[in-house]
Amino acid sequence: MRISLTFLLFLCITTLSAQKIQILSQEDNAPISGAVLFNTDKSKSGITDFDGFVDITRFDDSESITIKHISHFSKTLTKSKILASDGIITLEINASSLDEIILSVSKFGQNKREIPQQIISVKSEDVLFKNPQTAADLLESSGQVYMQKSQLGGGSPLIRGFSTNRLLITVDGVRFNTAIFRGGNVQNVISIDPFAIERTEVILGPGSVVYGSDAVGGVMNFYTKKPAFSFEEGISFSGNAVARYSTANNEKTGHIDFNIGKKEWAFLTSISYSDYDDLRMGSHGPDDYLRTEYVETINGEDVVVQNEDPLVQRFTGYSQINTMQKIRYTPSEEWDFNLGLFYTTTSDYPRYDRLIRRSNGELRSAEWFYGPQEWLSGNLQITNKTETTLYDQSNLTLSYQQFKESRNDRDFGSSTLFETDEKVTAYTAGWDFTKNLNAIDFFYGLEYVYNKVNSIGKQTDITTGESQPDASRYPDGSTWQSIAGYGSMQWKFTDQLIFQGGVRYNHILVDATFDERLFSFPFKDANISTGALTGSAGLSYNPNPVLGLRANYSTTFRAPNIDDIGKIFDSEPGSVVVPNPDLEPEYAFTGELGTTFNIENVVKLDLAVYRTYLVNALVRRDFSINGQTEIIFQDEVSTVQAIQNAAEAEVYGFEAGLEVNFTKNLQLTSQYNITDGFEEDDDRSQNPIRSAAPQFGNTHIVFKNSKWKFDAFAEYNGQFDFKDLAPSQQSNDFLYAKDRFGNPFSPNWYTLNFGAQYELSEALQLTATLENITDQRYRPYSSGITAPGRNLIIAANYKF
Repeated sequence: MRISLTFLLFLCITTLSAQKIQILSQEDNAPISGAVLFNTDKSKSGITDFDGFVDITRFDDSESITIKHISHFSKTLTKSKILASDGIITLEINASSLDEIILSVSKFGQNKREIPQQIISVKSEDVLFKNPQTAADLLESSGQVYMQKSQLGGGSPLIRGFSTNRLLITVDGVRFNTAIFRGGNVQNVISIDPFAIERTEVILGPGSVVYGSDAVGGVMNFYTKKPAFSFEEGISFSGNAVARYSTANNEKTGHIDFNIGKKEWAFLTSISYSDYDDLRMGSHGPDDYLRTEYVETINGEDVVVQNEDPLVQRFTGYSQINTMQKIRYTPSEEWDFNLGLFYTTTSDYPRYDRLIRRSNGELRSAEWFYGPQEWLSGNLQITNKTETTLYDQSNLTLSYQQFKESRNDRDFGSSTLFETDEKVTAYTAGWDFTKNLNAIDFFYGLEYVYNKVNSIGKQTDITTGESQPDASRYPDGSTWQSIAGYGSMQWKFTDQLIFQGGVRYNHILVDATFDERLFSFPFKDANISTGALTGSAGLSYNPNPVLGLRANYSTTFRAPNIDDIGKIFDSEPGSVVVPNPDLEPEYAFTGELGTTFNIENVVKLDLAVYRTYLVNALVRRDFSINGQTEIIFQDEVSTVQAIQNAAEAEVYGFEAGLEVNFTKNLQLTSQYNITDGFEEDDDRSQNPIRSAAPQFGNTHIVFKNSKWKFDAFAEYNGQFDFKDLAPSQQSNDFLYAKDRFGNPFSPNWYTLNFGAQYELSEALQLTATLENITDQRYRPYSSGITAPGRNLIIAANYKF
């Protein structure tokens, strides 16, 4: 009798534990959060958590259960059939992309239609199909983020007329920007591995309430993959292996990730390696972009060599390795511990735009390259879902990051190699909460960020190998701190009318001491202590399933960082930027209006207009030190410049997105963006802003069935004439083609492309893409490197 009772108890426990199921996306087996399950009369229901789990114990075995999610097709199955499928149900993704769950705006899940801001997202399946070489290429594929490149190992985003340190990047909710993010082009985004990304969300427009300083023009949020638990007793093992080759730069990429899952513990390891040769440009386009000659050092002497193939951009190749280790522990439904460890490094990689600069008609540099760009990060996130008086869920985030980079340059015929090395150590602590009170969701939190900058400079005689100290790029040992608290809310007045708004107070502390051994400044240190109060308010109105309206107004700020107050570098031939400790934050005021039309999920149109005013703007302008407007820097007479609060700017634009689902298998999507604006100096003169991209967009026609996926697409870009270029770009004429008057301009361009994917089996997937079919020679606006010519990409993905 005792044995029988024990057996029955064991059977009951086994049955109950088996009734916790998981809902996955058929596309890539990713968990689907927010899926709703209900029976025929809707008397019983459930909703999947962040990892796609839901308990169906309350349903009867014979009941039909409907599973519904806004971005997937619904499915109805009996409970007995669900249990017979080992507790795993897959849903087919819906072609619709305008309705989905968004994490970025509040750091907690929200329905996109209820958010008054414009959000775009790129999912992990896009990586396997579009095959971006870097995270920069992944963002560019969205059609709403413009990408500038100074070299092959690069990618500096432009969003709504802003770039670099006026855009914020986060990885798993942790600030990726550092105290040395500069006003010039920033290439750090390539440290993020596309293969490790589960989802990328981009806020188009301000994000200071939740993210603080720098979130002026947009926020790019990268969410990495999480380890998966085992459904059964014991250990589960799964993984992916990817191999890829591209012809334009002879790319060779290999990737592997594998997951080990237990009931409460899970481990995910990801490793990617890429090797790139020199990039080949297209055959048809401006001759101004051709690489006709380059510099080599032969027997210790710099000589100019004629390029045998001017379409090959000597020197651009480099290599990169990305690693990630995730550990996850969930002892109960209330607690979730996630540890992420990241390490990325590159080889040395040439800065191509500096290698093509000329002085008096001759190539200026013999060498100009970045040393290895390294990123080391440890990120611990603790989630608690215990409902209390103060919160329903809390997320504690603790992060350590270390960034390393260096710059190395030597002029043609010179024996002196100049080098600066930078290391930034960053600590972040954030605690975010959410609480629901009937029709109101509250979101609030605290954040502390600490950056320490170490910087050294030296010059080396390459003939003797002897080195001596030189000016560092930044004041060594300087620190930047941010202390902040924020609160926001989403108030559903009705199911149709929703308000979202919030405020944030941020206090910034900057401390830097300047080295007086090499330069005599009229100051010894810089100490900034400044605060900023920002806020946002927006409305979403969805009177019916067809029409959606949204309006949003935000204030944002950017506080001076170490790059602004303490940098010493040659900004361009004959100019040197020097420190300026007398800086204040800049502020931006943005208004946005948007509308969506959804006709039976067949035709969807998303339109938005926006306008931003930037005041007290931090810009580079002519300066003086001790009354001197020129100094000797790196053996050259240079005009003195510095970052100053010396301008105001206005940026405005229009965005349009179209989606047409002709059938379940055939879809058309299109994006188009127009941005314009001007910068006004103290003397009230107006000039075009550098970071406003030309009109750009893309159009895709996609067909897919159970085995095949085809994508015929075009990418296109408008023209900037000489008068449309900012003064800084007019003087960088080596980056541009020449018009009939000999002035630099950025021509319009287009590419035609075709991609195909075939699922050979459940385990093996083959992909091929032919980019730039007509072999156009073009250079995106403000870029220093010409884009790839005709490029065949072939890849294989194997799941195990």
